Amino acid sequence: MPHTAKLPRAIILVPVFVPAVVITVLLVVGTMSNPQLAGELFDAVLAYITRSFGWFYMLSVAFFLVFIVGIALTKWGNIKLGPDHAEPQYSFPAWFAMLFSAGYGIALLFFGVAEPVLHYSTPPDGAPETVDAAKQAMQIAFFHWGFHIWGIFGIVGLALAYFSFRHGLPLSLRSALYPLIGERIHGPIGHCVDVLVILGTLFGIATTLGLSVTQINAGLNYLWDVPVSVGVQIIAIVVITAMAVCSVVAGLDKGVKNLSLLNMVLATLLMAFVLVVGPTLFILETFLQNTGSYLNNIIERTFNLQAYSRSDWIGNWTLFIFGWTISWSPFVGLFIAKISRGRTIRQFVFGVLIVPTLFTFFWFSVFGDTALHLIMVEGYTELIAEVQADHAIALFQMFELLPLSSLASVLAVLLIVTFFVTSSDSGSLVIDSIAAGGAIQTPVWQRVFWASIEGVVAAALLLAGGLSALQTMAITSGLPFCVLMMLMALGMWRALVIEGHQLSLQNHMQSTRLASNAGLGLWKKRLAGLVTFPDREAVENFMATTVLKAMRRVQRGLQEQDWPAEVHVDEANSRLYLEVQREGQLDFVYEIRLMQYAMPAFAQPASADGDAHYYRAEVFLRRGGQSYDVYGYEQQDIISDILDQFEKYLHFLHISPGSLPWRMDEHDELLNTEPAPEGGDQASRPAP
Repeated sequence: MPHTAKLPRAIILVPVFVPAVVITVLLVVGTMSNPQLAGELFDAVLAYITRSFGWFYMLSVAFFLVFIVGIALTKWGNIKLGPDHAEPQYSFPAWFAMLFSAGYGIALLFFGVAEPVLHYSTPPDGAPETVDAAKQAMQIAFFHWGFHIWGIFGIVGLALAYFSFRHGLPLSLRSALYPLIGERIHGPIGHCVDVLVILGTLFGIATTLGLSVTQINAGLNYLWDVPVSVGVQIIAIVVITAMAVCSVVAGLDKGVKNLSLLNMVLATLLMAFVLVVGPTLFILETFLQNTGSYLNNIIERTFNLQAYSRSDWIGNWTLFIFGWTISWSPFVGLFIAKISRGRTIRQFVFGVLIVPTLFTFFWFSVFGDTALHLIMVEGYTELIAEVQADHAIALFQMFELLPLSSLASVLAVLLIVTFFVTSSDSGSLVIDSIAAGGAIQTPVWQRVFWASIEGVVAAALLLAGGLSALQTMAITSGLPFCVLMMLMALGMWRALVIEGHQLSLQNHMQSTRLASNAGLGLWKKRLAGLVTFPDREAVENFMATTVLKAMRRVQRGLQEQDWPAEVHVDEANSRLYLEVQREGQLDFVYEIRLMQYAMPAFAQPASADGDAHYYRAEVFLRRGGQSYDVYGYEQQDIISDILDQFEKYLHFLHISPGSLPWRMDEHDELLNTEPAPEGGDQASRPAP
């Protein structure tokens, strides 16, 4: 039967880890040996890709956004990224903080002031330094950092979370291709995909590190007259990389999560400071107006390639930002997937799209419109020349025109550092997981190795041509991955079509079962179950006698029909399950599990032994918990329920287009290791 369990680490590690390291080392050595030649080559590559593939980038980004929104609006939006009983691992504030910090916090600090000012002074269309230019500048900034960016991140994260948590495939981008190429994801094709992802992620993070250190250098120069030079920036890379190494050693929950929450606090404080001391009313008014203009013109801007007025503008801005985002999407998508287990597809899509986008729009309104107000209303036109001379210094030049500028600048430098440390350590965790074949737990030295390599690549690209080289590598590495993302979307669509048959059949069979049960008089047992709260011993005895005997009878019946069936007793996890395996098909699993719940307030007082809980014998299938209790059923009733579910399983196999593109060899892992919601109680967790 199809085999999707993780391959031995020694097999996965070599063909992915070694090629990625070799290619990276060759790039670094080649760049540092002749920086001038490398810079010229980067410029030529950038010009070629912009001229020849700009249309493909724009079309792809539009497709990604439409695809995930379309999925969220269909019945597929109710599917959970995990088994049906899964609950989110992190609270919404922690989830949002982590996905936002890992996403593009650095970009907001770097471009929040610089981009609106630069578009205002040199717009792609129309006269510069006018009211129309100011409106256009903010609309362009919104477009560059709005829904499209998070659509790119979202499609990768959604595919990874769906195939990994829902279907037990490794948490690696190769898994998204399983519906298209099957077992070949474990061979050379899958290895090439993972190498491509590692390289793209390295270059994307290197671009971010390059932008952050230039801005840190500008802030240090403003505060303490530290000279602006490549040498200072490389020293900053070393320091930040060392901090990232410390965080990555701490791990996801202790390091990345806490830093992400710190980032959000600092970012909110900085934004609130500018909102209060800046033109508050003007900011609020422009926020609403610019949001409306963005929504009104989103389709036109999505497909605007300046075909009738060729210039370098679109390559330097739109294609760079989209290409940079695509090169980052393996890292951000995989990281978002890791922290999104238990959410529905609809929650995932709208959470990833709407909340960060609104925060981004308000950020650009606070910083960008404050800068434009200083120029247009208060007459500080010299800010334009200063930003044009050095994009990195834009934020600090604006602070100089506001009260408490030194305090704001110190806070901004600290925020830049923490933002990048978060991006670097989470990126290192992701790269390390991919290089280890999707393994979640890896040795510390591997995480340290990848965090260090990120700093080396960034330093090499800075030596080869600064921002231009970083920009080229971002766009170049994003191009092949853009094609891969198209294939990932196709694979997910095919998988959802198959699962859609199962969901439709589930609703039909559930209605049939309820109608049949009503006719058999089971409604009385169901009513009794609603108002009765049995203790643990009663439910355990019921499972050990009635349930087990019913499963054994079905097992013998299936075996008499030459169907390989086994009944398993898992005392450690308080569950019984009947499993049917057939070559080349998805396994059938019918499980009864002891579940513990807090006693509701309207129930009778706790038992004499002080236990404030009651227990249920709940049904679990391959896809997760079904949220109904069979305690009190007779043997015949349980047999009937097993056969109802088995009939549904057989019909699903019949109507599905071909063999299912996956199976989980270790359903125990999916059904038994469900993490509790952060800060939640024990109400819906398995009994110990």
